[in-house]
Amino acid sequence: TVIHPFSGAPAYKAGIRPGDAIVAVDDKPTEGLSLTEVVDRLKGPRATRVKVSMVREGSEQPLHFDLLRDEISRRSVKTAFMIRPKIGYVHVESFNENTSREFDQSLRQLNDREMEGLILDLRGNPGGLLNEGVAVADRFLKRGQTIVSHRGRNSAEKPYLATRAGNGRDYPVVVLVSRYSASAAEIVAGALQDHDRAWVLGESTFGKGLVQSQFPLGQGTALLLTTAKYYTPSGRLIQRDYQNTSFLEYYSRKDGDTSSTSDVKMTDSGRVVRGGGGIAPDEKYAPPKLNKFEVRLMNRNAFFQFTSSYFASREARLPRDWKPDAAVVNEFRAFARKKDIPFTEAEFTESQRLIEQQLRVEIYTTAFSKEDADRLAVEIDAGVERAIEALPKAKALLDKSREIMVRRNAANR
Repeated sequence: TVIHPFSGAPAYKAGIRPGDAIVAVDDKPTEGLSLTEVVDRLKGPRATRVKVSMVREGSEQPLHFDLLRDEISRRSVKTAFMIRPKIGYVHVESFNENTSREFDQSLRQLNDREMEGLILDLRGNPGGLLNEGVAVADRFLKRGQTIVSHRGRNSAEKPYLATRAGNGRDYPVVVLVSRYSASAAEIVAGALQDHDRAWVLGESTFGKGLVQSQFPLGQGTALLLTTAKYYTPSGRLIQRDYQNTSFLEYYSRKDGDTSSTSDVKMTDSGRVVRGGGGIAPDEKYAPPKLNKFEVRLMNRNAFFQFTSSYFASREARLPRDWKPDAAVVNEFRAFARKKDIPFTEAEFTESQRLIEQQLRVEIYTTAFSKEDADRLAVEIDAGVERAIEALPKAKALLDKSREIMVRRNAANR
């Protein structure tokens, strides 16, 4: 089943929709095949053709698409736009080999030299390549400032320093983080926080700061051994303690702030920060928890399934300012009952705002594109709204840090 076609990709250009089910590739049925086997049939050399047959709700006969294969780029910086006048928003989903280049491109497209604030969203970012995380942090720091360092029992400390002098970017920054922001995402958040360059908003991050060395073994195998740990510029440990806990408990990340009371450091301006449990935010914000009915809707994939049904008898075109009206909401209520999703009218009324938002985002994916839907999701995100409201705090932090550094430099002359 198609979740969504990537914008600009052959499937998107051909008109394939979310919810379409692949029943044949080059006239060979997919019934009984694994997902990997279907993907292998779809793949092929660039500029070659593949015939894909789809079943779509509302269509009596399968739909046939003759696709010209092309390279499918997977960007790590997928969402970047001006969320308010002169306030930019950039979401970095992971750190791969192209992240810093994509990040620079996004800032240039936003004309960041005229921006008055930036929301850097690292929520759910699992990390990735160290050098790409270092490169992103480098965009906002002064030449020579430490971004991160690592040291181990048998290895000397190795610092990574800023080299680009910020390139004139002196606007306030708010970094959004969650409990699943990890590794390179924590390096960026920790560096900007320690140098008072950004206000960090959200939950305490995951706490993944281990350096692993690879030791080749026989028969094409290798041993990955932890040999060092990562430390923020102030010297606080990023890694969360994993002793005396189960594998499941460690990765489910159900605990809150796990910072060590003994790992106490200070930022450049003298603010107290703690280590040993990821990056604790300057301001805590946790997304609202779903109630039981909302959890049932999400677990049953109700909004995705409804959208396929909604467009079964409608053309996939809507005005840009489209919002679900009472008729659409009632249609969804009937759909949920038909799918045996239990709820009371009181539960439905309590969740109606979330239902309307989720319907709008999911329907945007089909009517426009996944990128349009992602942008809409950002615009209605309560966490992003809190980040925008926190920009004055980021500016005050930046101004105070500058004043302190000027006084220190004057005292040292």
